[in-house]
Amino acid sequence: MRTILALDQGTTSSRAIAFDLNGRVVALAQREFGQHFPQPGWVEHDAIEIWRTQLAVAQECIQKLKLAPKQPAAGAAEIVAIGITNQRETTVLWDRATGQPVAPAIVWQDRRASARCEQLRRAGHAAMIQRKTGLVLDAYFSATKLEWLLDNVPGARARAEAGELAFGTIDSWLIWNLTGGPQGGVHVTDASNASRTLLMNIHTLDWDDELLRLFSIPRALLPRIVPSSGVVAEASARLLGAHIPIAGIAGDQQAATFGQACFAPGMAKNTYGTGCFMLMNTGDRPVASRNRLLSTVGWQGPELAGAQRTAYCLEGSVFMAGATVQWLRDGLQIIDQSSDVEALAASVPDTDDVFLVPAFTGLGAPDWDASARGTLVGLTRGTTRAHIARAALEAIALQSADMFGAMSRDARLPLTELRVDGGASRNNLLMQMQADLLGVPVVRPQVTETTALGAAYLAGLATGVWAGGDAIAAQWAVDQRFEPHLTEPARLARIARWREAVQRSCGWAPGGAVV
Repeated sequence: MRTILALDQGTTSSRAIAFDLNGRVVALAQREFGQHFPQPGWVEHDAIEIWRTQLAVAQECIQKLKLAPKQPAAGAAEIVAIGITNQRETTVLWDRATGQPVAPAIVWQDRRASARCEQLRRAGHAAMIQRKTGLVLDAYFSATKLEWLLDNVPGARARAEAGELAFGTIDSWLIWNLTGGPQGGVHVTDASNASRTLLMNIHTLDWDDELLRLFSIPRALLPRIVPSSGVVAEASARLLGAHIPIAGIAGDQQAATFGQACFAPGMAKNTYGTGCFMLMNTGDRPVASRNRLLSTVGWQGPELAGAQRTAYCLEGSVFMAGATVQWLRDGLQIIDQSSDVEALAASVPDTDDVFLVPAFTGLGAPDWDASARGTLVGLTRGTTRAHIARAALEAIALQSADMFGAMSRDARLPLTELRVDGGASRNNLLMQMQADLLGVPVVRPQVTETTALGAAYLAGLATGVWAGGDAIAAQWAVDQRFEPHLTEPARLARIARWREAVQRSCGWAPGGAVV
């Protein structure tokens, strides 16, 4: 049996999933790792722990394949290639000689560089940055995180300029370690991850000298940019038992878009994880957003049937989706398990005009307000925990509806459905809310592990497992389709009321800034 091993390194856990040639999961392993919050607004990971958990689940998954019952015609499982997908923007800076990080990894959620972004904005750099990168100037992205490390870790800047240190997003960190680390590790990233750093020009698909000067980033730190689909190196046999080509790399949201077979312009998906991430394929040219969305590289690789070698996407990011439900569980303690939220929310017919704006770390697209804070409005003596639970789910759907509307206006393409994935996409009540608030069908596929599947597809295309996009698209199958039930006036009224609540959350934190 031929398989593709996908390494899916996420914000809270490291996973390894083996897929067969039909895109079905045949083995899976997962381990959580620590989350560190040393100061308000700071979020850190231990990069060594990320590497160790990712290696452990890869080895565990390979062992499960060896122990799986063998079909007579198939024989033992053969891993043809490795695909890697990862939490994006999270910034690692390490010593090339020892392989040790010089500081904790700064996570994409971290807001410590917000003041620096405001300084750059006041200096008039925001328009240039957006024109070159497709991104808004925000602490979400890697450049100001890396700049902070160089300025605050003793000796880091001098060592970086001397070529002693290496920078990478999580894909680069994993590949470097998989291919030998200090003993000849390969230092690369793909175009999708590079496009999230504020350092790559999305028009040239290369690091930009003007941006490097602006953020004071030595070029010697940077990985080589490679295609998302293509053999870039071999994983060490010492680690995985065989030399396995690493042939697919993509940031998690781009990988999920690929795994959802959104190969044609106008096709869109939304992933419901810690945050919510909606991407729409815009074709072979980036679309400049007029509605505060991001323009990003989707993937770069072999030409797909009816598609393009480099695909661009519009993206909207919601910071708090599944994390909002975790807050109900851990913060308010009104549910015991995250899965309990659906039944609790369904126990009331509506929110009774209660709105939760989960701006706990500011607001993402399309508001981009770093100073917004979480707001719960409309409370009465009759408000119960069920109303709050329902408002939390509705907040996830309403934030996504904001992104969907902005995307439709930017792309000027008719969006006729939304493909969904991620853990919370299994919540039927949330998916029905989403269809009602979008006014278009929401479609959940049979395989919801689309992030890992996208990485596997990219690796499989590079190694001849799949012939092209048509073969992949043929494997995509519907699990459930949610049709909208709200009337158009009712939908628009609900969104308008939500926007009132959002405005009440904006500008709350002292010293914060609206982008």
